[in-house]
Amino acid sequence: MTQAVQTYAYLRSSAVRESSAGPSLALETSGGATPTGAAANPRFFSGFLTAPAPAAAALLAVADVAATRYYQPLRPAALDPVVTANGDRLRFESFSGCCGVYARLDVLADGLDGDEIGHGTTNVDVNHPLREALTLIGAADPLHLAVGPDALEVTTLGGPLVEKKVPLPDRWLRGFAETQVLAAGFDLRAEVPAAEAVRFLRSLPRGTARSGARTTQWVVAAGRTLRPTSRPVPGAVCLPGPERLASLQRVLRYALALRVYGPPAGPSPAAGAWEVVLPGMRLTLTLSPDASRGFSGEGGVLGALVAEDAAADAELVSVLLAWEPRIDLAELAEQAGLSIARVRAALTRLGTAGQIGYDTAEAAYFHRQLPYDSGRAETQNPRLRAARALVAAGAVRLEPGGALVTVDDHVQRVRAGADGRLSCTCLWWAKYRGGRGPCKHALAVSLVEDATVEGATVEGKR
Repeated sequence: MTQAVQTYAYLRSSAVRESSAGPSLALETSGGATPTGAAANPRFFSGFLTAPAPAAAALLAVADVAATRYYQPLRPAALDPVVTANGDRLRFESFSGCCGVYARLDVLADGLDGDEIGHGTTNVDVNHPLREALTLIGAADPLHLAVGPDALEVTTLGGPLVEKKVPLPDRWLRGFAETQVLAAGFDLRAEVPAAEAVRFLRSLPRGTARSGARTTQWVVAAGRTLRPTSRPVPGAVCLPGPERLASLQRVLRYALALRVYGPPAGPSPAAGAWEVVLPGMRLTLTLSPDASRGFSGEGGVLGALVAEDAAADAELVSVLLAWEPRIDLAELAEQAGLSIARVRAALTRLGTAGQIGYDTAEAAYFHRQLPYDSGRAETQNPRLRAARALVAAGAVRLEPGGALVTVDDHVQRVRAGADGRLSCTCLWWAKYRGGRGPCKHALAVSLVEDATVEGATVEGKR
């Protein structure tokens, strides 16, 4: 697995510091994108959290996910969370070390009281002393929040005093891309009040260190309660590796409701999102379809990566984005002069570079720019690399209704269905039936077909 190294350079460590007005949560930033360009240590907000104790607990939950591997837990995980300022809210995001759990805390306008919220995306330092201090925040404590250093600190400190270097796996970046594709296919399946949320989440098995790879449940709404079921009945949501929801335990005492999102129930395990509604904020955990399997291999973005129109459309759409908390597809389509379907495909492609997220609560995309060299998520995708190698080797032969793809001594037949979706005779397709995106053979056929259409178009213009 290819890995780069991510360097965090903070002016000082994040901390809870005492002041005359009470405790102040200072979250230090490192390397971010803003409307005016790249910034070494951007500042996005200074003010008060209206619900200090729930906010502190929810931030700890996001940090828990960033510091955890739910599968093969003995291997370390230490990537700092990402914060995006969308002008009317702050979003804190993290990914587990095993790439199978995505956490996001949305602190909404009602949860903040202070200066104007900025625009941009950066990393925030979360360290062990900070975690310990957050556990001591009480319900009666006013809590000031500063995201980023003030101008005086930037001027006087003169350079990074805290530097951390951690591995940055390509599959971690691809996971960020895949979650927004999967979440866009979710619908609200259940909403239960606080008491039922507490009962249900506390009833889940904690499991052993590796039991998540074997444990899959389904959950269905029954009035104002949630009921486990052994099979995917209509309306059920898959809960693969229920112990991966353990971080939600931190916020249960403050919960107002629990919402569950997922795709239509099918025969196979599927991803799902679990959202705890808190005063002025929402904490959401999205789980991959299997605890032993991260989001990076789900393949939901591959179709957008091979479509030539999507590449050009994504470039056009990207210049129209400005850290919107909710992207209006119709308005964006009008601005870009594209259909809504092409805008969706463009957003999916931008998601591979970490520029797009999806908010299940509002059923809307939002803009961010991950502070990483996230273009590697496309170039290092193993299935896409394999497909391009097949094309370069001349392994694809188009024929009416599909194509033949020759790999060594084996020939795979790729066919187009009535809906235009490609199927294949390979073992990958037989196992997943498109549930994890197209196989390398279907991708190779799409690449050749696009090149053929483009060549014919150019020839026709001569």
